[in-house]
Amino acid sequence: MNPATLADRIDALLPQTQCTKCGYAGCRPYAEAIASGQAQINQCPPGGAAGIARLAELLHRPPAPLNPANGVEKPLHVAVIDEALCIGCTLCIQACPVDAIVGAPKMMHSVLAGQCTGCDLCLPPCPMDCIAMVPVEPPRAWTPADAHAARARFEARKARLVREQQYRDDRLAAKALAKLDELDARDDLAPADIAKKKAVVQAAIERARARRRQATPSTHE
Repeated sequence: MNPATLADRIDALLPQTQCTKCGYAGCRPYAEAIASGQAQINQCPPGGAAGIARLAELLHRPPAPLNPANGVEKPLHVAVIDEALCIGCTLCIQACPVDAIVGAPKMMHSVLAGQCTGCDLCLPPCPMDCIAMVPVEPPRAWTPADAHAARARFEARKARLVREQQYRDDRLAAKALAKLDELDARDDLAPADIAKKKAVVQAAIERARARRRQATPSTHE
């Protein structure tokens, strides 16, 4: 079987919480690691025993208990912010892989409970320790529909971050090009000095272009 195709099929069975508890940067990297033989099927706490069983069936392997080094299986939880303590630092917003936290700098933040995957990634960066993970009421399991919606929000966030970086790069490039025009118009610098300064500006433009190329999202990233 083609490794890429196998990774697609494995990824489709993962919960798409992007919690990194598996030891990889997200569900897709974990799927690729399983497909290549670098990771085991029992490293995903959100997927739990049912997720391991689905992976075992796909890969024709015996199921295995969840590896305790990766965590324990828990009921579905969502993040809740104590808004009285929130200082609006935006660190939790930056950490959320599915844009389930809304707010602005120095303004109170709130969690969109219906979009939270329970990944816990917002907890470590919070300087006020004002985020708690609470069980979903009424209790329910994470469903394939939840995973599909979480994947869509994760991909939308990646695309947004790329657009924002492109906007910043475009502004910097415009300023850099304007600076090149200023250098051409100066008569108080020797040609060699102008050439050196122009080389510095041009290098900055090239770095911005390189960042854009690297940040362009891929379907399976």
